[in-house]
This record gives sequence, structure tokens and C-alpha cells, in this order.
Amino acid sequence: MVGFLIVLLASFFFCFQNVIVRILFNEHSIFGLFQIGGYVIPTLQNSFLLMFMRMVLVVPLMASLAGKLYPRTWQEIRQLGNRESRPLLWRSLAGGGLMFLYLALLYLSIGLIETGIAMTLFFTYPVFTALFSWRLFGTPPTRFRWMIMALVLSGSFLTIPHSQNSAESYSAIGVILGVASGIAYALYTVNAQKTFAENLHPVPFTWISFATTLVLSATCLLIWQNPSNHLNWTPLWIGGLCSAIVTFAGHLMNNFGIRLIGATTAATLGASNPALTVILAWLTIQETLNGLQLLGVIVVTFSVVLISRENR
Repeated sequence: MVGFLIVLLASFFFCFQNVIVRILFNEHSIFGLFQIGGYVIPTLQNSFLLMFMRMVLVVPLMASLAGKLYPRTWQEIRQLGNRESRPLLWRSLAGGGLMFLYLALLYLSIGLIETGIAMTLFFTYPVFTALFSWRLFGTPPTRFRWMIMALVLSGSFLTIPHSQNSAESYSAIGVILGVASGIAYALYTVNAQKTFAENLHPVPFTWISFATTLVLSATCLLIWQNPSNHLNWTPLWIGGLCSAIVTFAGHLMNNFGIRLIGATTAATLGASNPALTVILAWLTIQETLNGLQLLGVIVVTFSVVLISRENR
């Protein structure tokens, strides 16, 4: 029960994280009172920039708290340098690479299509997590689980925007990126479960993932120079700080949940996120979805409720 509650709380933080990104990319009315946002355009370079700003804050934040959260954090990280621990080190670094990949894809998707739709597409990842877990751990999904996966995909399909204007190509790109980010995150969760099974604690694993993402985003910024020379840095850093706090809390709690209840169960439970994201986006930035798209969100959320009942 504790693992379930931890994963649900992680999902709550992830909702805030992605609404913040949406605001940075697009101007919105906050609570219908004032307009903010639209500080950068949704390009690959700006995605790397926002990711770097988030991680340059969250890495030292977690470093300062890691010893209190898990006293053996730095000792376990040093032990990864030993020859016998090299496979565990490479798996931890792979986790950071997958985190970087899914965040970059998700940032672009959120910037191109509505937050609720992007998150619903991203949260098809329980389907891919189950398939990857089957391959890695030899635990095939039950017939009931296959039915739920079909519902998740059907609900996600209903949320895809159908545009007849010139922005249609951008919507299609946003949809593809949303699904791709889900696949990358599924690989991240399965890799995390495998790493935890080999006795690396979630705290050092999460810090290594954050640090790797920081290095990769900084490297990409150096390779692809950002052409924007007149950015409004104050709101970008404020958004980066808020995003860093919820990213730190969300990923750490989710990794604890994976250790307690497994990647597949944590993934399917976390797929309740789209409905919460839509509600949060509606309350804060006045985003609306049509009836068919709302039905898709409801189908995905209902699927997760069924899986939660199966686990109990």
C-alpha cells in the first residue's frame, strides 16, 4: 500500500512539472487573472536549454539532501568505480541517458500539442513497460492485462488532435514525440527495476540519472548553439527552479515506488496522470479539450483503476 501511495504522489508532482513546461513554451492565462508564459519557442535547442536549467538546479539540490535521505549514497556511488561493479555503473549511466531522451521528447511534445494530450500519449508507457518487463524478467502479462493495454492505447488514440489547418503537421509531430517519450520512459523504468534488483539504492541511482542528464543537455547546448540572444532569463530561472523541485520529488518517489512494487505496477498506476494533468491545466492555464479527447482521458484513467483492482 505504501508503494501505491508513493507512486500516486510522484504522479502529482509530474503533473506540475509538465504544466510548468507548457507555460514556458506558450502564453497562458493563469486562473483567468493574468497572462504569463511563452518565453521560448518549442524547438530542440530550447528543450535542451530548459532541461539544462532544470538539472543545473536539481543536481546540487539532491546532492545536498542525498546523505540525509540515504546515508550510504556516496559510498555506493564510489563503489561503482570498482571493476566488479562496472555493469551496475553502466546500467546507472544508461538510466541517465534514457531520462535525458524521454525529457527532450516530452518537452517538444508539450510545446506542440495540448498538455493533456501530450501526457496521455506519454502515459502509454505502461504498455511498453509490460512488454519490456516480459522480455527482461520473463513475466508475460495476463489476458486481463492485455485487455487493459488495449484500452490504454484506444484512449490515447482518442486524444490525438485532428486539425484541418496549417498546424496539422505540427500536431502530428507532437503526437509522435509524445509516444516516443513514453517508450523511452518505459525503458528507463525497466532499467531502474533491474538496477534496484542488484542492490543499488534508488537515491544514488536517481542522482546519477540527474547528473548524466545534466552533462548530456549541456553537451547538446554546446553542439547546437541556441540562436535566441534576447531571452527573458528571470521567468525562465523561476520556472526552472519550480520544475527542479517537482522533478526531484517526482523521480525520487517514483523510483522508490518501483523498488517496492515493480516497474510494471508502478507504470500502470502512474498512468492516472493524464486525467490529473488535464484537470490541473484546466484550473491553472485554462486549457480545454473537446468531448472526444476527454473521453480518451477517461478511458485511460479507468484502465488504471482496473489494474489497481487486479493488483489488490
